[in-house]
Amino acid sequence: MKSWFAALPLAFAVPTAAFAKPPSPPTPLFASDAPIRVTIQGPIASLVSNRGETPRPGNMTVDGVTYPITLTPRGITRKMGDICDFPPLRVQLTAPAPAGSLFQHQKRLKLVTHCKRSADFQQKVLLEYSAYRLFNLITPMSFRARLATVDYVDTGGRPYISRVGFFLEDFDDVAKRNGMAQARVGSNIAPQRLEPNSGARFGVFEYMISNYDWSMRAGPAGTECCHNARLMSAAPGDLLTTVPYDFDYSGLVDAPYSVPPEGIPIDSVRQRTYRGYCSHLSQARAVAADLSSRRAEFLGLFATIPGMDPGTQAKAAGYLRGFFADLDSGRIFKTCVN
Repeated sequence: MKSWFAALPLAFAVPTAAFAKPPSPPTPLFASDAPIRVTIQGPIASLVSNRGETPRPGNMTVDGVTYPITLTPRGITRKMGDICDFPPLRVQLTAPAPAGSLFQHQKRLKLVTHCKRSADFQQKVLLEYSAYRLFNLITPMSFRARLATVDYVDTGGRPYISRVGFFLEDFDDVAKRNGMAQARVGSNIAPQRLEPNSGARFGVFEYMISNYDWSMRAGPAGTECCHNARLMSAAPGDLLTTVPYDFDYSGLVDAPYSVPPEGIPIDSVRQRTYRGYCSHLSQARAVAADLSSRRAEFLGLFATIPGMDPGTQAKAAGYLRGFFADLDSGRIFKTCVN
């Protein structure tokens, strides 16, 4: 992974978000943490062997309701055939979901998949899912995720594979839940445009899980801001709230393909280095103090994840104890980014 974000131009940008409405409740799919069972039928074998961006028609059945959909491989690293046996998917409903159904109000969803067939990779999916749950504990200004066992059925009704995955909440719905709207700001923004409390939460959380694959204020060349983060605001011109996602490169997950970025002096993504902004340090210390007082809640989360093996739970909780030790010693804030 290249550290393309190491040196970025500072440029102010005015978000084009519409004025937001009062906070709305979560959509039915993300109103619960209870796992669901999903059947996805379509040209699965063809989709796995040819990962182009052409949508493939299919059907998704949940709780006896069948939804016409298209399936499209997505992602960057996990889309590569030499990295993952199975790509992450974009699931798009091609007709409005029936009123009262689980997928009512959904249109376009990311489905995080299993990458490889092994049991170990099932645990990696659950660890990434747990990262979303950890950030949910910190703030409602976060992506919700819905765990699912997915039965993939190929064309003609042939069972292909059943594996755990999870759906990720659409960012427009994240913003609506928080009385905000998505902000589109171009390719990069100045750090001063970030709402300091959200920037502090972001930096401390990414330190918690030891993730370096992100930027709060820029995206790769030719893309919109930001890299593995989204921005929202209550009104145009307001400071921007930043929300992280995509945690498979984190030390918590410890995927075999995750490598340290260039320009950061670490040998493993399991090594923690604080990459939050120095200008947010006072807010970050307040976040750290709050989390420290709630450590039992965070350490206990892994035991609540359905399907997570006891060994995985123990290893993840042990890794999180290292984070709290760094809070206790003050080591976390030995570095910051100007």
